[in-house]
Amino acid sequence: MFAGKRIAVVVPAHNEELLIGRVIDTMPEFIDRIIIINDTSRDRTAEVVTGYIKAGNSRVTLINHEINQGVGGAIASGYKWARDHTYDIAVVMAGDAQMDPNDLPALLEPVAAGEVDYSKGNRLVSGEAFKLIPKVRYFGNSALSLLTKIASGYWHVADSQTGYTAINLKALKAIDWDRMYKRYGQPNDLLVTLNIHSFRVRDVPIKPVYNIGEKSGIKVHKVIFSIGWLLVRLFFRRLRDKYVIRDFHPLVFFYMFGFGLFALSVPLALRIVWFVVRFGEIPRVNFLAFMFFVTMGWLFTLFAMSFDMEANKSLR
Repeated sequence: MFAGKRIAVVVPAHNEELLIGRVIDTMPEFIDRIIIINDTSRDRTAEVVTGYIKAGNSRVTLINHEINQGVGGAIASGYKWARDHTYDIAVVMAGDAQMDPNDLPALLEPVAAGEVDYSKGNRLVSGEAFKLIPKVRYFGNSALSLLTKIASGYWHVADSQTGYTAINLKALKAIDWDRMYKRYGQPNDLLVTLNIHSFRVRDVPIKPVYNIGEKSGIKVHKVIFSIGWLLVRLFFRRLRDKYVIRDFHPLVFFYMFGFGLFALSVPLALRIVWFVVRFGEIPRVNFLAFMFFVTMGWLFTLFAMSFDMEANKSLR
């Protein structure tokens, strides 16, 4: 137990036979349950975990997926197990040992103290982050973190793609885990869902861990576009669910006017380009209208963001 709370660690694992043992061996004593979800591994992951159980490690529970559900689906299975067995806090740690157990107390403290409902690691604030994290992943993560701030309404959080998190039982019970995104966009989907339910979220600085023999399945050039499109959909879902269905806020109109004015500026821009190509000069009236729409579009959008920040200040 940690601060009087029962703690379960959810470990999604897919082909992690080389490092899953290290994850189990280095798990702190205050962890009550280690829930390992074997997401159709083709290697000896299940055999290694079963060996620990047979050897008498009573903390380890193995869940085998018959159909691959992705890292998000594996985490959801672990969350549901922890919820159904009424663990106070569920932590997520990867099966490739990329999450330092020494960071666990700092991650658990704000949740165990009741200060927040969900805490997440932030590797980007570390002075070592730029040196340790592969550059493509660093910049891709930074770009997705910015988009996630806008989509989720948690303007104070960063490193949106980290999976090192802790969530309390109240949030576990409030969320429908069967509807959550199944792949690498699960942390982004979860942040948006937490915001819709007005749960408090906090970033906790953690140490980046790389080059220990892990093999990443993430293809950044593909993931950044798929998650980017997911964030666009999540943004509009949050506006609808939080500011229209659950409660009303005028920032919806500001976003609507801002996006509408940007949309109106597109045909004007095309007309200006066509006019310049055909006649060699800029049509003054069209150009002035274009500048007006773009300027007002930015103003409405920035006002909407400002209102959104103010509305979510209490969720820190």
